[in-house]
Amino acid sequence: MLTVGGDEKKVRGHTRASSGSREFREATKRDALNLLEKELEKLLSTAPENDRNKIRKEFAGFTALFGRFLEETGPSVDWDKIEKLPNDAVRDYNTLETPTTDTIHNMLNKLVVVKLNGGLGTSMGCHGPKSVIAVRNDLTFLDLTVQQIEHLNKTYKVNVPLILMNSFNTDEDTEKVIRKYKNLQVEIHTFNQSCYPRVNRETLMPITKKVDVHNDLESWYPPGHGDFYQSFRNSGLLKKFIDDGREYCFISNIDNLGATVDLNILNLLLNPKDKIQHEFVMEVTDKTRADVKVRTCVFAN
Repeated sequence: MLTVGGDEKKVRGHTRASSGSREFREATKRDALNLLEKELEKLLSTAPENDRNKIRKEFAGFTALFGRFLEETGPSVDWDKIEKLPNDAVRDYNTLETPTTDTIHNMLNKLVVVKLNGGLGTSMGCHGPKSVIAVRNDLTFLDLTVQQIEHLNKTYKVNVPLILMNSFNTDEDTEKVIRKYKNLQVEIHTFNQSCYPRVNRETLMPITKKVDVHNDLESWYPPGHGDFYQSFRNSGLLKKFIDDGREYCFISNIDNLGATVDLNILNLLLNPKDKIQHEFVMEVTDKTRADVKVRTCVFAN
């Protein structure tokens, strides 16, 4: 549990300008974490009994995030520690070895494919999950993703599972849609990312007074993609796939149809030539003039 007090841990965050009201605001925040925990307990008591264990885990994650917010101080980035990437941090794709045919089957049996499916299609002028928007020949993002995984499974005679991380905005519609894939050679699993309560800007307390997400959508929000790790663990799927011998997750957005399983990259992870075990690999490309707002890879010393 994160604590807030006189010897509080320094966490980089937003710069807060000094003012006459700053001390008052800081004083009120010291008790905010305790008050929040009490409010969350009240909320939890309004949830259906069968859902309480799941919600309790999500509230624990929210409390930790809230505690970090209370401890923020100083600029969000320490520019003095930002450096260019080391020369060996990025590898040219053309230098990667191609796996032999007899190793591909074993490699794919250690992989799961995760697609982030929590977003709505509102930015594209559509209602419902973005994954069910038709993009080509009346096929949706989800249709094309399922086709990609089925092709992989048939080609190499494997069973790479497809996992969809939904949100409370997309879960119900997605569960209805995936029924049509039941006769295809694709094992589909779903789980929901966390559902956190929105807080009042002044009181820092939850806006809602009861757990009734679908009838009070404006009072709840799904956190960012970084929530994948905790939600995947909480769902029980992480343990299941580890027990099944799976070792790596391929993760991308559901609308990124260009992000597909690459055997050369998977081979780098599972059979590294330099004998260095890589926990994480990200595929990147050179920027163009159209990518001025896209994030940059740096080394934080």
